[in-house]
Amino acid sequence: MTTRRKLVVGNWKMHGSHKANAELLEGLLIAGPSNADMAVCVPFPFLSEVAVALAASDIRWGAQDCSAHEQGAYTGEVSAAMLHEFGCRYVIVGHSERRAYHAEADQLVADKAKAALGKGITPIVCVGETLAQREAGETEAVVKRQLSAVIHTLGHCVGEMVVAYEPVWAIGTGKTASPEQAQAVHALLRAQLQAATPHAGAMKLLYGGSVKPDNAATLFAQPDIDGGLIGGASLKAADFVAICRAAP
Repeated sequence: MTTRRKLVVGNWKMHGSHKANAELLEGLLIAGPSNADMAVCVPFPFLSEVAVALAASDIRWGAQDCSAHEQGAYTGEVSAAMLHEFGCRYVIVGHSERRAYHAEADQLVADKAKAALGKGITPIVCVGETLAQREAGETEAVVKRQLSAVIHTLGHCVGEMVVAYEPVWAIGTGKTASPEQAQAVHALLRAQLQAATPHAGAMKLLYGGSVKPDNAATLFAQPDIDGGLIGGASLKAADFVAICRAAP
């Protein structure tokens, strides 16, 4: 069985200010190393200051979205090449909020992942079902469809991405999939990846659905859960550090 080091990524979403960011990053830096790799994905305007603050540390940084286009007349968009200039290691693509509020389709998400990899940035590809889809027994079909588009678009590079399973019904609601529910979907995704790449066993699959210090250890103990994509808890240094330290 492949031993995969845990990865914990904070998704700040549309939160932050110069003062709040400085305090949060200071808290993360003071805490020192943990058993997990740590990263923060921040709003575009703060990439420069985060890059400077974390440059001498082991904490990586990234963005929350990128364009599928290299450059051009796409007002308001940010390219992977631009993110690369800020030293981004990761970029989140296909987050449920992007899919829901910006009508991002599976193929667009796949194209964004390809654009990121083309500039040496690891895409964190999000998949997940709504409550209605879960109750209708459609979880497997939904996540496999979402992941399939990325697999076909990335081809032999598919092993270079990170996948995050985020049940939409557990984001910001305080509800969390049970460790068994989360593991079942992660195992499904791992099997789908194994059919596409010989590197599936080494790929990181993250859980993203209201992970907190008190449930992180049980989630991370599951065989196919390799860390978390953390929302609200990533805005509090103590909580985020505690989640990272929950990694076995």
